Amino acid sequence: MNEKDPYNQPWRAAALVSALGIDIVVCTTVGYFIGSLADKHWGGGTKTWLIVGVLIGFAIGIFTVILVLKRFLEDKRE
Repeated sequence: MNEKDPYNQPWRAAALVSALGIDIVVCTTVGYFIGSLADKHWGGGTKTWLIVGVLIGFAIGIFTVILVLKRFLEDKRE
């Protein structure tokens, strides 16, 4: 029998790359909005909380990308 390997599909790889990019963008955008709200309440117009929010959102996005990649790259054929 000539079965296809379900873990070696180009569409699956393309979906993974798209999901990783979307994940980083969404986390960074949420960080931006949370930082913007914090800046309005506690910042006094300095944009410090905005920058902190963007950096924290980006860091969370990178962390979730690492988790997704670890899970994706596990050898599931055992």
